[in-house]
Amino acid sequence: MSEGPRRPPPSHRIPPRSRGEVEHEAERSYVFRRVVLPAQRFIHTEVLGGVVLLLAAVVALVWANLPSPLDEAYFNLFATGLSIDAGIFHIEEDLHGWINEGLMTFFFFVVGLEIKREVTRGELAGFQKAMLPVAAALGGMIVPALIYIALNAGGEGASGWGIPMATDIAFALGVLALVGRRIPSQLRVFLLALAIADDIGAITVIAVFYTSDLSVEALLIAGGLLAFIYGMSRAGVRDISVYLLFGALAWVAMFESGVSPTIAGVALGLMTPADPYYSPSKFEESMEDLFAKYREAHARNDEPAAQHILGQIEALTQGTESPLERLLRLLLPITSFIIVPLFALANAGVVITGDSVSNAVSSDISQGVAFGLLLGKPVGIFLATWLAVRLGIASLPRSMNWWHVLGVGLLGGVGFTVSLFVNDLAFDELILVRDGKMGILAGSIVAAIIGYVMLVLVTRKPAGSSGEDAQAIGADPG
Repeated sequence: MSEGPRRPPPSHRIPPRSRGEVEHEAERSYVFRRVVLPAQRFIHTEVLGGVVLLLAAVVALVWANLPSPLDEAYFNLFATGLSIDAGIFHIEEDLHGWINEGLMTFFFFVVGLEIKREVTRGELAGFQKAMLPVAAALGGMIVPALIYIALNAGGEGASGWGIPMATDIAFALGVLALVGRRIPSQLRVFLLALAIADDIGAITVIAVFYTSDLSVEALLIAGGLLAFIYGMSRAGVRDISVYLLFGALAWVAMFESGVSPTIAGVALGLMTPADPYYSPSKFEESMEDLFAKYREAHARNDEPAAQHILGQIEALTQGTESPLERLLRLLLPITSFIIVPLFALANAGVVITGDSVSNAVSSDISQGVAFGLLLGKPVGIFLATWLAVRLGIASLPRSMNWWHVLGVGLLGGVGFTVSLFVNDLAFDELILVRDGKMGILAGSIVAAIIGYVMLVLVTRKPAGSSGEDAQAIGADPG
């Protein structure tokens, strides 16, 4: 019997528009055919993003533990001071701060774009459709936080409760992709939607609870600038340079307000139009008219008129893709393969010695983070999903079973990127930051390994059994 829809091969995950552009060039260019097109297929495999992130983290760990003075070079590099003085504002940060608060704004901008896409037309669009991943995400945030609080309430690490709440999409999807094509397609969709809902919760926590001394004046200025940007988008302003200028000013104002300036990135992503300027019917109607005019201009050898019409055709074609999709196509590879790995390189470096490991093992912070990720995430995701199904507010896809849900819950415990980000916001003392990092690394690595093994086992089709028999392994426990 059929096992359900197969996952598309890696090349099919290239955004269709990008694939069309490259394949068109490949027809007439050897370089595009032999180099660019294979590179596109390689870049858009789900495993690669997680692999690059993992390599950056390993490099950071190895570099930070090299013999002196090589280890000092790592910490000195990211302690290098950089400042911007534009007259009306002056910002001075070290390289570590610029990566975390500056470059990561682009990462959170992409997160905002992905959230809006899922909410408007994806797996979070509509109450019934969104309830399963939203419930799972809530459970996967609440239970880890409670485990952390139980171990750290009233202690010096009490402010770190938000660290184990996050799920790293790149790592989690990368591990899921390693399991193979026998994974039900709905399982990947469920994990992606869960991670997006998890991001919404993490961003809310960062904005509300992890702020320094708040400047109401700067926050009002940031809000005014964001409102102005939204007004421009509603008015149909398309010049990207205008958005870059006012977006940068909103980032500065948010930075000065005491709220993490990455929130400005999220806000800008959420305000990006998700609909194209021209519908398919409008495009077809206008294109037929423009083609007719182009042929007439070409027939009478009127080159200026022909070029003018070609410019209109170019603008019309670009207008059939929404700004949200265009920005995702352009920025997702940059954030996945440059910005997030740089963040990992700057934040994953922790000195590992016998004493530091011993201290981390006995540290309530490390334990709270590690157990929150390794136990809290799968327990919270599984129980919340089960409860949502039992109450009838959501339903489990037919191709999934409860073992799948538990496996996804374990992958949800891979909380690398955003967990490290919150860890840096939560603590000022280096020793507390170090303990948090140790807990993140330990919990994420173990959760990824156990989640991978479990999903391999529960998706292995027994010899001589049907697809339905294999799916029945995890029949409803109730």
